[in-house]
Amino acid sequence: MAEDSDAEKTEPASAKRLEQAREEGDVPRSREVATFTVLMAAGGGLWLTGGSVVRSLHLAMISGLSLDREQVFNADVLIRRVGTDIGSVMLTCLPLAVAVMVVALASPLLIGGWLFSAKSFMPNFGKLNPAKGLGNMVSVNALVELLKAVAKTIVVGFVAWLVVMSQKDAVMGLALESVSAGSAHLVSLLGSAFLFIVGGLGLIAAIDGPYQVWHYANKMKMTRQEMIQEAKESDGNPQMKAKVRQMQREMARRRMMAAVPTADVVVTNPTHYAVALKYTDGMGGAPRVVAKGSDEVAAKIRELARENKVALLEAPALARALHQHTDIGDEIPEALYSAVAEVLAYVFQLRAFSKGGGKYPDRPTRLAVPPELDPLNPASQKKSDSQKPDPNNGATP
Repeated sequence: MAEDSDAEKTEPASAKRLEQAREEGDVPRSREVATFTVLMAAGGGLWLTGGSVVRSLHLAMISGLSLDREQVFNADVLIRRVGTDIGSVMLTCLPLAVAVMVVALASPLLIGGWLFSAKSFMPNFGKLNPAKGLGNMVSVNALVELLKAVAKTIVVGFVAWLVVMSQKDAVMGLALESVSAGSAHLVSLLGSAFLFIVGGLGLIAAIDGPYQVWHYANKMKMTRQEMIQEAKESDGNPQMKAKVRQMQREMARRRMMAAVPTADVVVTNPTHYAVALKYTDGMGGAPRVVAKGSDEVAAKIRELARENKVALLEAPALARALHQHTDIGDEIPEALYSAVAEVLAYVFQLRAFSKGGGKYPDRPTRLAVPPELDPLNPASQKKSDSQKPDPNNGATP
């Protein structure tokens, strides 16, 4: 059951899958919408410019059938005159042609948008597979196309019949009109009939457009396994990422441990925390944290400090405050300047004593650590609680 559910395409297509399909020239398209918009533009243009087009054709016909002696015996003059007539007709039809061309280019923006894909020009021999062709003939999509063709025939036929019946008297009256007036009237009748018939196709287009969008989204759906595989390809294998993060932590830990021998002092908790401090005289700035850790890492820092004869000082409150409020490479907080200054003074006096100068210094026991910086101090916990966001957003119960 689990395998069957995983094989079902239940997940919407990801942005990456849609982009790949677009690169291959696969986007939702509706031929009915494109046909309707182009025919509607042609009918509207014919409605607006039909009179001028007919008059231009009428004048061109008169000019073509009216020949004087010079035109009959001089082919050059006749050719120039024919060219002038053709140019006049083309100029008259130009607005209609431009309008249809613009609508034809803009119609893809309604569904799918403009698209140019070089992969669409590549030969696909899989389309020559007879079995696949037979499968397409009996598919659901083929049935939908058949239903659309039948619906278009019925709708267009019915609308055409209504239009013809409603304009029957006008058509019969064309015989009583002059040639020029009758021609203009005929074009007007054809234009209105054309618009009504194409308007009937609008019903088919209004149904086919949303259907094509839904069909494309359904076709592009993915299985859960495909989603997982794509996530792995995009973000990398989670196991590999975890291994890389572990290696990065190990490298950072080794760099930190390598800095312990250069420290001036290691402040301990004594067992839970260890923070190594270094002060560079003449460089400016406050002492910096070069290493810190808790539990096993703290034990390793203390071990390296003993091996490299780095001073160890047990100061629980100071160690907790430094561990809580600093990161490796940071300067110590200003509130701890006084406490760390006492520690460094003790360390420097201890170095001087080990070289045979002065007396053995007294170990500092009462270091000035602000209560709000000590994580175990109630004042620090109360301050942390006050900084948490109010779950009621400040509303009183």
